[in-house]
Amino acid sequence: MAFSSLLSRLRSCSKPFCNNLRTSIIQRPHNPSSLIEPVICSRNGKTPLWFASLIPLAFAVSAGSLSLNDAPLSDPKSVKIGGKGSTDYAVKGSRREVPPELIEELKGICQENMTTDEDERYVHGKPQNSFHKAVNIPDVVVYPRSGEEVSKIVKSCNLHKVPVVPYGGATSIEGHTLSPNGGVCIDMTLMNRVKALHVEDMDVVVEPGIGWMELNEYLEPYGLFFPLDPGPGATIGGMCATRCSGSLAVRYGTMRDNVINLKVVLADGEVMKTASRARKSAAGYDLTRLMIGSEGTLGVITGITLRLQKLPQSSVVSRVELLDEVQIRAINLANDKKLPEIPTLMFEFVGTEAYAREQTQIVQKIASEHNGTDFVFAEEPEEKKELWKIRKEALWACFAMKPNFEAMITDVCVPLSHLAELISRSKQELDASPLTCTVIAHAGDGNFHTVVLFDPTKEEQRREAERLNHFMVHLALSMEGTCTGEHGVGTGKMKYLEKELGIENLRTMKKIKDALDPNNIMNPGKLIPPHVCF
Repeated sequence: MAFSSLLSRLRSCSKPFCNNLRTSIIQRPHNPSSLIEPVICSRNGKTPLWFASLIPLAFAVSAGSLSLNDAPLSDPKSVKIGGKGSTDYAVKGSRREVPPELIEELKGICQENMTTDEDERYVHGKPQNSFHKAVNIPDVVVYPRSGEEVSKIVKSCNLHKVPVVPYGGATSIEGHTLSPNGGVCIDMTLMNRVKALHVEDMDVVVEPGIGWMELNEYLEPYGLFFPLDPGPGATIGGMCATRCSGSLAVRYGTMRDNVINLKVVLADGEVMKTASRARKSAAGYDLTRLMIGSEGTLGVITGITLRLQKLPQSSVVSRVELLDEVQIRAINLANDKKLPEIPTLMFEFVGTEAYAREQTQIVQKIASEHNGTDFVFAEEPEEKKELWKIRKEALWACFAMKPNFEAMITDVCVPLSHLAELISRSKQELDASPLTCTVIAHAGDGNFHTVVLFDPTKEEQRREAERLNHFMVHLALSMEGTCTGEHGVGTGKMKYLEKELGIENLRTMKKIKDALDPNNIMNPGKLIPPHVCF
């Protein structure tokens, strides 16, 4: 039976939530942290028929390195950053010296919390585990402690027309934090506090540098949590800037669904609050959603009010994760496991014990009817935690398989009715490639990822990795999908935007950019393709 039929049947096994998959979980009384229960369901066969497999994932990363140099381009006209049809992964830019006056102004603002040290600038100028690199690195790195300091920094940079690049957890993989034109990198590490928690309203006000994992540790004693779970190193500010999601998006939505309001420093240094703390409002433009996903091109996020959830105690699906046989092989190698090296689904169920067991039996029966086997339960808290840990560390497992390789990580997303075909056709192309390619995916929201490993010393392998990504992006676009389900555009996906969105859309984005950032200092060279900008 086709994938779409299986998906339809899984949806019908309980009352739908947002038309997504529903499964169940075994609930541990009086211990909310024990509500996570992964269940593994595998499919037999050496060569899987992906039409009969189950569903996809989300992915944020933080590891690896790329070489950079500090050689500036002499001719700005030669700049081509991910333009229409470009396959150049090296991001070029025109760089000029930062005025000494600005350096002195930054010292006055930041005191000892700034550096021009080459090693620090280098670290901030190279994306971690990104396919993309830049020929330039930032000239200065500053570490503000407050929104007021950010405002002063940006105001000075705007006066001197010096680029500003916000920097969070550095887990983004599409070149978002590159400094192709040099300038000032604003590292938000020191702005990592919880400003206010409103337990009765189930919201929290935080600074951008706090990580989602640290935030959830803070919230757990209150019986609350923030449901988005991208890569382990991701910060809340960066998650807003890239409009991320994670493996729980099937239940709780993406970042845009979980942010109530933002504080943003605009290009002229003015501080804007996008909305009130009310859960809904019809007052004016939705500036919160405008800023979410703007990738630092419209302003620097300095404060976030987040919608929280109670630790799960109701019968709703939270996640279903897909891993192909190559990814399972990598996990076994990296974690000394002996999981069957066949396409595998990981379910998480939520609910009462009786409800969870009932739903589990239904899902198990449906999976069996679709040639699923080895339906294995993990009921102990530590066992469940370990399973999700190895899933979250899937990328590092890939590098254990190919220690000296780099990765091209794909991020396409399509309507659910096209997902089976997308995976099937992509898998055929990946299996035919000489490169090692793994499949990981979020079930239920159409987001499909691969990790394509290549030897960075062999240009033909880099080109092959880019070709595979190009193939999958255009395949997704042909199915009314998107080039990026959650990683964002940065520099790497700009070349696909006109085909996906249309030139009118891009021109409108450019008008907004010009209105809010007339000097083009806010993360220049990102998001909007250069053939629209010039």
